Amino acid sequence: MKLPPLTALRYFDIAAETESFVRAAERLHVTHGAVSRQVRLLEESLGVELFERRNRAIFLTPAGRALHGTTQAIFEQLESAVQRLQQQEPDNVLVLSCEPTIAMRWLIPRLPRFHAAHPDLQLHLVAAGGPLDFARSGVDLALRRDDFHWPPTLHALKVCDEWIGPVNRDGGTALDGQRQLHSNTRPSAWPAWLRLSGQQARHCQRSDYEHFYLSLQAASAGLGLAIASALMVRDELDSGQLQAPFGFLRDGSAYHLLSPQPLDDGGKRQRFADWVMGESQACLAHLGLLQNDDAALPSPPQVR
Repeated sequence: MKLPPLTALRYFDIAAETESFVRAAERLHVTHGAVSRQVRLLEESLGVELFERRNRAIFLTPAGRALHGTTQAIFEQLESAVQRLQQQEPDNVLVLSCEPTIAMRWLIPRLPRFHAAHPDLQLHLVAAGGPLDFARSGVDLALRRDDFHWPPTLHALKVCDEWIGPVNRDGGTALDGQRQLHSNTRPSAWPAWLRLSGQQARHCQRSDYEHFYLSLQAASAGLGLAIASALMVRDELDSGQLQAPFGFLRDGSAYHLLSPQPLDDGGKRQRFADWVMGESQACLAHLGLLQNDDAALPSPPQVR
């Protein structure tokens, strides 16, 4: 559906507010005829009359009142947004693109600490995954798992390794006959963990979910075993809502911060990078997961 021109909607909005083409023309610094023409073009485009014209006066029709209720709200929001942008110092705004699951389950619950540590920075969070066109999106930083190739022109900083393991609500250690929760966004999660752990799972039922986040929610609801990222379930493990009966293993992937500009320039990018590095290290340390190459996890329980 093609929308009418923005100019025609704006002229209509002012004319509806003032209930006069003459006063609308004064507000818009155009002629009375220009306002009348734009409104007529809008009416022709929509196929309805927006004003009733009587004795050189105009009155909104029911259709006009309905449209004005919408245009008034839209232009008020637009003016407010423009005003906020003009009042902000661009260097105080950091636009971060983050994969949805880690954003919802790990990053957002920790953002109050970021705001407390950096009250002068305004973080704008965009949920997205995979490759990103920084120039077109206006994004400053992207937090991504390295499951795709990015151009060598980007500056990349490894935040932490990915640790994965099965989680469930009751903490049961049986793999055979359990319901495995799979997700379309991480289809190799279960095969990777079984290979890394040397475990076998026989006679298992299977449920599939569109997104990794949904499989973790299903595990929290007691619907089965899901392969989780240690970072993403840290809070549920602390609260007892989820259990990790087999511990976690590194799967060879890692999280990185990507940027079109250097991350060590002492500016807002480096400030966020230092903060998120500290948060991720503290989280993994709390779970007993070390970052050095000779790190060893407690042996997972044996499944017989």
